[in-house]
Amino acid sequence: MIEPALAERRRRPRADSPAAVTKGRRRVIGLVILLALLGAAAVASVSVGSRFIPLPQVWHLLLFPDGGEAGTIVRELRIPRTALGVLIGVALGVAGALMQSHTRNPIADPTLLGIAYGAACAVVMSIFLLGITSIAGYVWFALAGALLASVAVFALASGGSRGPTPVTLVLAGAAMTALLSGITSAIVLLDQQSLDVYRFWRVGSLVGRHSDVIWQVLPFIAVGLLLALVNAPGLNALALGDDVATALGQRVRLTRATGVLAIALLTGASVAAAGPIGFLGLMAPHLARAVTGPDHRWLLPYAGMLGAVIILVADVIGRIVRGTGEVEVGIILAVVGAPFFIALVRRRRLIAL
Repeated sequence: MIEPALAERRRRPRADSPAAVTKGRRRVIGLVILLALLGAAAVASVSVGSRFIPLPQVWHLLLFPDGGEAGTIVRELRIPRTALGVLIGVALGVAGALMQSHTRNPIADPTLLGIAYGAACAVVMSIFLLGITSIAGYVWFALAGALLASVAVFALASGGSRGPTPVTLVLAGAAMTALLSGITSAIVLLDQQSLDVYRFWRVGSLVGRHSDVIWQVLPFIAVGLLLALVNAPGLNALALGDDVATALGQRVRLTRATGVLAIALLTGASVAAAGPIGFLGLMAPHLARAVTGPDHRWLLPYAGMLGAVIILVADVIGRIVRGTGEVEVGIILAVVGAPFFIALVRRRRLIAL
């Protein structure tokens, strides 16, 4: 088993070969294009809405705030909303790539390990037991619930002699998801207030999140992204199999623990701030992998950038699709994204890990 994997590793082009240089140049150009798309999506997010504000006026209001209605919309509503969308998009895109690689499951997303359900259960319990109904109040409970759920899943998956494996992680995550979703359902059936708040939060939205929420989750996302970058070389080795990774000098348990912690921080912070936004962490890694291949040193930045672009575009669509009303970004991603992802997974080369 080890010899074929090592043979495949030897067949890859050397880092200084013309093929590798060309591929690296394409990847850099792709990142520049993604940055341009992200900039365009951010501009649209600040300008487009129930009231359209031209870009020159946006710049004028940023440099010379006049306290008017347009200035309030730009500075206090749309810019924090756009910044939060970028943070959540990057976090969920990277978390999805980590999840698919660690579980070797092409249809895995950041909710697979029960992390999102841990955050949901903690939010509902904070409402039911403590009467907390503001986003700034229960964001800390959501983070704590996500982290506790991830620790429990990793502990359950580490029970065997070989430590956590892709199979045991998925099984432990499924068990934790069933337990936490059952507790959450029981509470929302008993308490109307918990049901009302949970129902809105559960959809997944960027509406009503102000700058204080951004500063609350930013440190967790930053640490999660740092851990993800540290985890990338180890994931490249784990892709060859645990035995090969061990033979190459990788500490498999430490690599998996680092990846699970990064997933917990990224998913927990995102779910705490905006609710469980589906599909994003599922699609962005597949689109990134189609361009970068399996190298996680490139896959993770691409997945994060694509996640940010997708969520901003979906949010803009949600603002204009109903005219004067608004559709939450979670609904837009589910309605528009699910059929597109079905078409993608039918192409075998996109789902092979």
